[in-house]
Amino acid sequence: MKTAAVFPTFRLHFPPSRVNPQKHLPPPAAAAVTRDQATCTLASMATPLTDQEKRKQISIRGIVGVENVAELKKSFNRHLHFTLVKDRNIATPRDYYFALAHTVRDHLVGRWIRTQQFYYDADPKRVYYLSLEFYMGRTLQNTMINLGLQNACDEAIYQLGLDMEELEEIEEDAGLGNGGLGRLAACFLDSMATLGLAAYGYGIRYEYGIFNQKIRDGWQVEEADDWLRHGNPWEKARPEYMLPVHFYGRVEETRDGPKWVDTQVVLAMPYDTPIPGYMNNTVNTMRLWSARAPNDFILKDFNVGDYIEAVLDRNLAENISRVLYPNDNFFEGKELRLKQEYFVVAATLQDIIRRFKTTKNGSPSRTYFDSFPDKVAIQLNDTHPAMAIPELMRIFVDIEKLDWETAWDLTKRTFAYTNHTILPEALERWPVELLEKLLPRHLQIIYQINQAHLDKIAALFPKDISKLRKMSLIEEDGCKRVNMAHLCIVGSHAVNGVAQIHSNIIKTEVFKDFSELEPDKFQNKTNGITPRRWLLLCNPGLAELIAEVIGEDYVKDLSQLKKLNEFVDDAAFIRDIAKVKQDNKLKFAQYLEKEYRVKINPSSMFDVHVKRIHEYKRQLLNCLHIIALYNRIRKNPTAPFVPRTVIIGGKAAPGYHMAKMIIKLITSVADVVNNDPVVGSKLKVIFLENYRVSLAEKVIPATDLSEQISTAGTEASGTGNMKFMLNGALTIGTMDGANVEMAEEAGEENLFIFGMRVEDVSEMDKKGYDAMSYYKKIPELKQVMDQIASGFFSPRNPELFKDLTDMLFKYDRFKVFADYEDYLKSQDKVSKLYQNPVEWTKMVIRNIAATGKFSSDRTITEYATEVWGVEPTDLKIPPPNEPREAIEETVKALKKM
Repeated sequence: MKTAAVFPTFRLHFPPSRVNPQKHLPPPAAAAVTRDQATCTLASMATPLTDQEKRKQISIRGIVGVENVAELKKSFNRHLHFTLVKDRNIATPRDYYFALAHTVRDHLVGRWIRTQQFYYDADPKRVYYLSLEFYMGRTLQNTMINLGLQNACDEAIYQLGLDMEELEEIEEDAGLGNGGLGRLAACFLDSMATLGLAAYGYGIRYEYGIFNQKIRDGWQVEEADDWLRHGNPWEKARPEYMLPVHFYGRVEETRDGPKWVDTQVVLAMPYDTPIPGYMNNTVNTMRLWSARAPNDFILKDFNVGDYIEAVLDRNLAENISRVLYPNDNFFEGKELRLKQEYFVVAATLQDIIRRFKTTKNGSPSRTYFDSFPDKVAIQLNDTHPAMAIPELMRIFVDIEKLDWETAWDLTKRTFAYTNHTILPEALERWPVELLEKLLPRHLQIIYQINQAHLDKIAALFPKDISKLRKMSLIEEDGCKRVNMAHLCIVGSHAVNGVAQIHSNIIKTEVFKDFSELEPDKFQNKTNGITPRRWLLLCNPGLAELIAEVIGEDYVKDLSQLKKLNEFVDDAAFIRDIAKVKQDNKLKFAQYLEKEYRVKINPSSMFDVHVKRIHEYKRQLLNCLHIIALYNRIRKNPTAPFVPRTVIIGGKAAPGYHMAKMIIKLITSVADVVNNDPVVGSKLKVIFLENYRVSLAEKVIPATDLSEQISTAGTEASGTGNMKFMLNGALTIGTMDGANVEMAEEAGEENLFIFGMRVEDVSEMDKKGYDAMSYYKKIPELKQVMDQIASGFFSPRNPELFKDLTDMLFKYDRFKVFADYEDYLKSQDKVSKLYQNPVEWTKMVIRNIAATGKFSSDRTITEYATEVWGVEPTDLKIPPPNEPREAIEETVKALKKM
C-alpha cells in the first residue's frame, strides 16, 4: 500500500500503479494448450532475482518530497475553489479533472514565460512549422511526464481520495487532424521542444475536430466532435495579437504598383497552447487561429432594419475555423477549404514578420529583410499551406516594397516543403477560376512565378513543349488549375519525402523533371515518433523495464535501445518482457469488455490493424484472411489452431463510399464469426469504434501482431508501424514506406515481410493485373470471394457487397489478390512462431532494440541541421525560480557553442 508521507518512485516518473497496472486484477483466462504450456516453460526458465539485481531495481528509484505533494494538493484545492467555484460536496469528476489540469498548467506557465524571455534575449533563428492539422490527443499526462510531475501528482490525487486514471479519461482528445500527417506534426512539436529549438507550430483552432465515429448496425455514422464544449484548460486566447485576413476584392494598378482593394476582412484570433520539452524547462508554443467577424462586418451594407440579419451573418466569416475537413489522402476542391488554407498562412506570416521586426530592449526594429532567411525557417507540412509562398511574395513586393528578384530569393531561402503522398487523388490542384475570385492578387503572383520558372526551363530545353507542360505550375487540360506541389517545389530551397522509398519515388517518378533540374533540392527525412508519448506515457511497464537494464538516457537518445541486443538470450529479461505484454493485453481485454461488451481471450494473439480506412491500406486483404481462417476452423473444428483476436479500427472519410463498405464488410464478418459456436474463442473479430490518439495509446501496447500491408509504393511512410515496433509487437508487412527501413534496422528475418516489391508492382502495371486469374487458381480465395458475393455475410441483402466484389475483380488499383497467397503463407509463419513464446519474445526484443532510428528526435535533428540551418541543444533554460540574470548566462553559453 502507498503511504501518506514518502513513497517510492522511478526516476522515469512512473508511479508503481502505472508500472504494474495488473496488481489488483485477476489472473488471465486459460489460453490455448500450446501457448499455455509454453508460458509455463517461460516461467520455469526465470530464476529468482539476485541481491545485485534487486539493488539495481532499487537504484533507479527516487524520493518525492512530502512538500511537493502537499503543494500540489494545496494548488488542486485552490483551483477547485477559486477557478471552478466548487467544493468537494458538489464537485463532479470533470471538475476534479479541470482542477488537476490547472494545477499542472501552473507548473508550465513560469517555464513558458521564461522560454519566451530566453528566445527574445538570444534572438535565435526561429523555425515555423505550418500545418493544417495537429492531432495532439490528450495533454494532461504528457505534460506531467515532460515536467517530471507524474509521481507527485499521482500521490497527491491518491491522498485526495481520487482515481488518476479516471480523471485522465475525462479529457477530450484534441482531434485536430485526420491521421498520420497531423499526428506527425504533434510528435515533431514534442521533439522540437525537447531538442531546445526555438520552434512554433501554426495551424487552425477548429471548433469541431475529426468526427466521432459510431458503428450502428455495422455502418459508420459520423457525429460532430464538439471537443471544446467543456472548455480547454491548456489554451490561452491572445486577442491583443488578433490580425486581419483579406479575401475577394480586385487588383487595382497604381503608380506604386498593384493594390488589392475592396476586400472582405476576417479577423484571426490566436490561441496559444504550451508545448513542453522533456525535462529541459523549454516550453514552446503552438498557435492556432480562430476566425472572428470584424464588428463592422456587413453592417455597412444594410439599413437599420437588417441589423439582426447582419449580426447573424457574422457566422459566414467565422465558419472558416468551424470544422476540420475529414479527408485523408483525398483532395476536395471546396472554396471553404481554400479559405482555411489562406487564412492560416496570412495570419501566420503577419505574426512571423512582426516577431522578426521586433528586437531586444526596444532598439530600432528591423526594417531590412536581407537577414530574413537567417532568422526564419518555414516548413510546409504538405501542400495545404502552399499559399504562404505567394503571400510572402505579396508582403515583400506590395507592402515592404522589395524588388521582385530580391523578394523571390528571400522567399525561396525561407521555405521548405514536405511531400506526404504520391496518390494522384490526394495532390492539390486549385481551379484558377476559384483563385481569381477569392485571391486575385495571389493568382497574379503565381502567374508571374510560373512565367519566370518556364522561361528558365525554355532556356535550358528549347522547343521541348512537353517538358514545359509537365513542369508548369498551371495545368491547362480542361479546367485550368494551379498545381500546388509544383508551386511548393519551385518556391522552396528543400523538398523532402518521409521515408527512403517514398523519397526515391518522388525523385524518379512523381517529380522526376524537377529533381533532374535541381537534384540537390530533394532530400529524405524518414518520419519518427516521440518516445515520450509512445513509450513512457502509453507503456510505462515496458519503459521502466528497459530503464532497469540500460538506464534511462534512452528517453532522449532512442538509439541506446540497441543495447537491448545484449539481453536477447537473458531468461529473466525474456520473462519480464512477456509479462509486460501479457499485463497490457489483460488490461486492454478488460477495457474491451467494459466498452464494447465483448469477452476475448487475453492469451490469444492480438492481431491489430488500426489506421484510416482506405483501399490502398488494404483492410480488405486482412478481411479475406479472417474469412479464410474462419473457413479452416469450420472445416476441421478439432484441428489445433492458434487463437487470434483480430482488431481492426479506423475512420472512413464521410464521402468515401468504398471505405464505408469495407467497414460494413468487416462488421458483418465479425457478426458471423463471433456468434458461431463452432469457432468459440479460437477466433474473434472486433471493429474498434472511433479510433483516435487516446485509443491508440491503449491498443498499441497490447498488440502482438502489427498489420502494415499497403501495396508497395503507396504508403509514404507510416508512423503506426514504428509505434507498434517500439511497444513490442511484431510486424507483418509489405516492403512499403518505413517498413523497408524497419526491416533494414531489425533484419528482414525479424519481420514477416511478404508480397510484391515496388518494382514488381511497376512490372504488373505494364503487363496488366488480372484479378480473375488469382481467383481461379487459389481455391481458398475462390471460396472466400464466393461467400461474400453470395450473401453469406449479408443474408438479408445478398447483393450488399456487390460494389466491393466488382472493385476487387474489375478495377482494383491496389492488387489485393496478387498478394493474397503470400500474405496467407506469411500469416501461417506468424501462427507457428506464436506457439513458441521464447522465440517470439526474442524476436520482440530484437525489434525493440532496432527502433532507435524511428525517434522523431532523430528526424527533427536532421531537419534542423540539413534544412533549417539550426542546431539542437541540450542546454537547460533556467527554471522560473532562478533570477532573470540566469537567462543572460545561458544565452552566453549558447553563443559559445
